Amino acid sequence: MLAYTFKRLLALIPTLLAASVLVFLFVHLIPGDPAAVLLGDSATPEEVARLSQQMGLDQPIYVQYFIWLGHALQGDFGTSVFFRTPVMDVIAGGAETSILLAMLTMVWIIILGVPIGVMSATRHGSWVDQLASGGAMLFASVPTFWLGLYLILIFAVWLGWFPSSGFPSIHDEGGLLNLRYLLLPSLTLAAPNAALIIRLVRASMLDVQREDHVRTARAKGLHPARVAIKHVFRNALISVAAAFGFTFAALISEAVVTETVFSLPGVGRLVVQSILRRDYPVIQGVILVIVCLYMVINLIVDLAYAWLDPRVSLK
Repeated sequence: MLAYTFKRLLALIPTLLAASVLVFLFVHLIPGDPAAVLLGDSATPEEVARLSQQMGLDQPIYVQYFIWLGHALQGDFGTSVFFRTPVMDVIAGGAETSILLAMLTMVWIIILGVPIGVMSATRHGSWVDQLASGGAMLFASVPTFWLGLYLILIFAVWLGWFPSSGFPSIHDEGGLLNLRYLLLPSLTLAAPNAALIIRLVRASMLDVQREDHVRTARAKGLHPARVAIKHVFRNALISVAAAFGFTFAALISEAVVTETVFSLPGVGRLVVQSILRRDYPVIQGVILVIVCLYMVINLIVDLAYAWLDPRVSLK
């Protein structure tokens, strides 16, 4: 497994280089001049040209790429055009919110999605199964912005139990109690994702229940609960593991709607704002970090396959 992990880490290098080229080219194809956006509508063409020269935007695109790549290999993604601070500091500011939000959402997904999916599979065809399946389809189809607004209305406005927006860092006054700002957003994100996990766990367990080793375990007279957990659920987890991994990555990078509804300073919202501001360094830095995240999670999922099922061969 160590040899396989080392080979996969080496394989990340050419993939990241290819991703960096694509990201750099696509970002620079976005219409608009960062210098003009930064200076505003009142700037003269001479002022825009002068700032573009200072930012190196007047050089050929391949020259800009190699300069940027050289700094990026040293961990320097440049300086934000809008914030005038290092890109990594800008990303770190949004990463705390996005990572904590994704972790809290995953807790809700596991608490809600896995037990309901197991219960639905073990009681296949019953009213419990029908209710769980119908509820899963309902929440999977509900728009997150609609659900978020109603959660704010009920739990923040009417009941006053939770804050409606913003997120002070856990390093600020309040510490871990500031996580209460993320409870409503995490529930908003968890609802459709937990619904998908319910359906996936149910379908995976129903497939495993048809296999020979499960019938053999039942024929030996093992307790139904032991058969369901040890022989069915564990094998069904192999297909669910990939969903957990990529759901976590998606929660960090694609939660822009929820972050906007709850005014959270997360990574998804940062990307959208940076695109509108033509903040090339931030866009490039965030996308490359997200690419790295997906690659690492993909590696972890592959290793999880071998841990869950020793029959899986890693080469």
